[in-house]
Amino acid sequence: MQPISVALLISTYNWPGALELVLQSISMQSRMPDEIVIADDGSGEATQLLIADFKQAHNLNIKHIWHQDQGFRKSRILNKAVHQISSDYIIEIDGDIIIDAHFVEDHLNAARPNYFVQGSRTMISQEKSVEIMHTRQLNLSILSKGLINRFNALRIPALSGIFQIKPSNPFHIKGCNIAFWKSDYIRINGYDNGFEGWGGEDYEFAARLLHAGLKRTTLKMAAIAFHIYHLDNSRENTVPNDKIYRKTIAEKLDYSSNGYEEVREND
Repeated sequence: MQPISVALLISTYNWPGALELVLQSISMQSRMPDEIVIADDGSGEATQLLIADFKQAHNLNIKHIWHQDQGFRKSRILNKAVHQISSDYIIEIDGDIIIDAHFVEDHLNAARPNYFVQGSRTMISQEKSVEIMHTRQLNLSILSKGLINRFNALRIPALSGIFQIKPSNPFHIKGCNIAFWKSDYIRINGYDNGFEGWGGEDYEFAARLLHAGLKRTTLKMAAIAFHIYHLDNSRENTVPNDKIYRKTIAEKLDYSSNGYEEVREND
């Protein structure tokens, strides 16, 4: 079952050079998203100008949702951005994920009621990432040099269904390549705004989806994504974030009391 409409949700923060490559890869999709919604966690003017120029040059339906930089508040800006999405289905990626030309098409082919979809990513080496950032060339494939986990760049959609893990497992969920129905997002009240600083918001989000009765599909050999190398984010807030996650697991929570509904456009 394919959804009627689809939004591509992109989180970003102060890396317009990478975001430009991501947008370039979106412009080459075999099935264009109905909406491109950028959740901006407080980037500066360079990101704003890039988005405005790209929107004009490609005549795409791009929405730029921004809030002030008050530290790492990815969950809150994602919730704020989803308020602006009118599509039935949401594919979420990070602002450093270059997507294959069939990425959206593959995700739509995998969409099913009562499921959310976890895709994979191919890591680009530091050297190759520097090259791509310089040349702006997006001719990436499984044969490209500088790919670390090359198998994830293999696209054979007919075989994608054979790679499944336990559908009730919330671990190894990555928000850099995940898809879900907007109605299910609202049902669990989106991401938990209590997550500040890097880490854990995607695990906890997936756990609540599972506790709400949804199942997980793992998407391999389709919806290929390439991750641009960068230094790791600070882990200084992992302990309080982990407490939120462990509470969700221990109490089998399926709804956040501080999520989507608690965030509004004027926040």
